[in-house]
Amino acid sequence: MPESRKYSFSWELLGNIQRGRPNLGNSTRLEVYRLMQYCFRDVIEKHLGTEHTDLIFYEAGKLAGEEFYSHLFTGITDFHEFISRIQELLKEFNIGIFRVEEADIEKGRFVLTVEEDLDCSGLPDLDYVVCTYDEGFIAGLLESFTGDSYSVREIDCWCTGDRTCRFQASVIRD
Repeated sequence: MPESRKYSFSWELLGNIQRGRPNLGNSTRLEVYRLMQYCFRDVIEKHLGTEHTDLIFYEAGKLAGEEFYSHLFTGITDFHEFISRIQELLKEFNIGIFRVEEADIEKGRFVLTVEEDLDCSGLPDLDYVVCTYDEGFIAGLLESFTGDSYSVREIDCWCTGDRTCRFQASVIRD
């Protein structure tokens, strides 16, 4: 018998912000978001190691991308309209400034950037990329729109000395 899940995601878990936070609203400071994310990373890594932690953050980002798409991208069938909607929403939600540097739609290969990235912009140089959640988020968006599976990897990051996060996305062929 499968184990019941206590924390299975549903959009309702985001709650009714206006009712629950009538005075504080839907925003908080970036430091609080990063405090939560990097404390989660630290504790998970202590228990499971770096590789599993990155896998968990990628999968969580992918689920978030899929849910974000299913709730905020309705009736979009044109690729350019899809990209415009990503740009609009990521800016509206203060996630980052999204751009497409390279696109080969037929081959399913893209180079995408996120400037002022929520997860890392302004962090110290660490000599490694940190936007694993974003990799999954982008994969979830692309997969939801195209129906194809994608591999997304960050190739440049604020934390590696670059001042934009750059992601390489490729469709996974069987």
